Amino acid sequence: MTARSDREAVAQAGSGTPVEQVGGLRRVGVVLRRLVGFEAAGMVSLWLWVRRRRHGVPESATAVPYAGAVASTMVMFLVVSVVELVAVEILLRAIGAPDPLRHAILIVDAYGVLIALAVIAATVTGPHVIGPDEIRVRNAAFLDVRVPRRLVSEVRMVRNYNEQGTIRVDGDTLIVSAIAQTNLVVELAEPVRVVRPLGRVAHVRTIRFFADDPTAALAAVTSSATAVTSSGSGRTGGRSSSSPSPPGGRAA
Repeated sequence: MTARSDREAVAQAGSGTPVEQVGGLRRVGVVLRRLVGFEAAGMVSLWLWVRRRRHGVPESATAVPYAGAVASTMVMFLVVSVVELVAVEILLRAIGAPDPLRHAILIVDAYGVLIALAVIAATVTGPHVIGPDEIRVRNAAFLDVRVPRRLVSEVRMVRNYNEQGTIRVDGDTLIVSAIAQTNLVVELAEPVRVVRPLGRVAHVRTIRFFADDPTAALAAVTSSATAVTSSGSGRTGGRSSSSPSPPGGRAA
């Protein structure tokens, strides 16, 4: 695959052409490029995490964390990865495995631990963002959807405990869950374009996502809309409401 064809494939995916319509090697190139991008973003997130900073949260906006719900699961996965690394190293030494093989496996396992740390860091440093101009829904380094406030018709709280998959598109609805849960719904006046983790493109009019504190998120929607209105713009950015559903209920 030439550099030119690779650039054309990325341009096609970025301009709205679904990855499944990009043929053969070009599709592989687009997917690999996105995977490399995830890893690079994860490394940047590690640096931000160490410095206790967040990415993409301006002073005029409110960060809406979602890492709390998945923290225990991610930490458990990290611990298992570290234990596996140590156990495999001990086993290889015990059976007298050659050093090149042992070192190669050690590097792969250590890289797996680093990636696990990067995902945790990206989740912590990349919260959802509610600002006067946009609502930004994210999932670590894998998803970043920016919704202009002018398109937001309503934001409401609807708890759902049986979501399937972490990032999924169901018809014209985008679901971004945490441990199978969502608790906020954004209704849009017009569809917005969403690029899924591996490059597939969808257009959605409803977004369901999870926030550690949905009540605070709704308050941020209201306060930012009020700020916009008081500034004389005449835009409210949508109304907010709270309508919790019983456990296990589906979001509207």
